[in-house]
Amino acid sequence: MSTLRAQPGWADLLVDYAAEGATAQRLVAQLRACQVSALAFCRLLERWARGEASPSTPGAREAALRRAAERAETALSGLERPLGRYLLELESDHAEGRSWYGEPGRAELVEWQPVLSRAGVHASPVRVAQAYLELAVLVRALEGLATAARMRSAPDPSDLWAGLFDLRENLLNGALEDLRALAA
Repeated sequence: MSTLRAQPGWADLLVDYAAEGATAQRLVAQLRACQVSALAFCRLLERWARGEASPSTPGAREAALRRAAERAETALSGLERPLGRYLLELESDHAEGRSWYGEPGRAELVEWQPVLSRAGVHASPVRVAQAYLELAVLVRALEGLATAARMRSAPDPSDLWAGLFDLRENLLNGALEDLRALAA
């Protein structure tokens, strides 16, 4: 890892481990889009959970949820190719590394039915819960990777590969379908 960076982050770590700089740059750009859209989706729901009725009408709140889900779905859809290419190029040394991010925390396990009802939003609480959970885990994983980069305790390449592979499987095989349904 470069020692010239004052505050390295997750993007720097991915670039440092990359076989091809262009692949890393594409992945970083798409992961940033995913992070921004995931934060927007999660924060919207968290505001409603705190009782903040923003936007001010149930119809506008439903539209806001659809837009947030659509943005996250679009960002995740664009992640498949650059992440797949990055994983292919990273080629783990070991048959199996271990993931560098943790399981969902208690704060991420929320019963969304009462929140959605109070907000006047007619969306599947199961889909909302699953999408929220996967997106929150993505955000937390990237923050954890950034912290590891700053602390100079980055995972080894096989562990990085395993964690990115797990994220890909969870996001593209679960959250993407739920976000598509919520955006429709």
